[in-house]
Amino acid sequence: MASTATFTKTGTKATVAVKLDASVFGVSPENHELVKSAYVAYLANGRGNLAVTKTRGLIRGGGKKPWKQKGTGRARFGSSRNPIWRGGGIVFGPTGNENYTHKLNVTAKRRAICQALSLAADSSKIIIIESLSFKDGKTSGAASLLKKIGAFKNILIITDDKSDEIVRATNNLQKVKLVQAKYVNVYDVMNADSIVITPPALSAISDWLISPSVPKPAKLAKKGNK
Repeated sequence: MASTATFTKTGTKATVAVKLDASVFGVSPENHELVKSAYVAYLANGRGNLAVTKTRGLIRGGGKKPWKQKGTGRARFGSSRNPIWRGGGIVFGPTGNENYTHKLNVTAKRRAICQALSLAADSSKIIIIESLSFKDGKTSGAASLLKKIGAFKNILIITDDKSDEIVRATNNLQKVKLVQAKYVNVYDVMNADSIVITPPALSAISDWLISPSVPKPAKLAKKGNK
């Protein structure tokens, strides 16, 4: 297990450094495609499906034939809402029914998070703080503490529980994101320049990522079967 920078709740350097679990923070990132897949899946699954275009049948008007079929010397047209006309319908445009989600199985997702956390540990982005407590939820106290422990730029704070005090203190800080341990994802980890973790959250992350898979419940026997 490798040790990392550890601070007390006041921001002073701790006498004993916390050791990181090698099964979570010491994984060799041999498969970068897996991390990329988890990153893309996070973005795709959060994508809103709001774009909708109208086909020629949805546009108002166009019921009258623009000109007679023969004798004008021009190409025949039955409606001014033809897709090749200006103001006409859209062909093969988004309908609002598209499915952009990407599926990633639980084992692959956990492996990708371990690799992302290992890359962060190798880059010395992990900071352990004994506890987070801000008097009256003051934003100034949170900003001062983060500066004191050396957290900078895009900061990811991981706690075991999001208390109202911590939420109020960090909510108005730019480039600071607060997440619970069970909601850690590859996107937030890869985009963070500093990752601040409390010891309880560290234990929760380890328990979640290296816990054995839960077996599926047995199927109920059909009626009539013995």
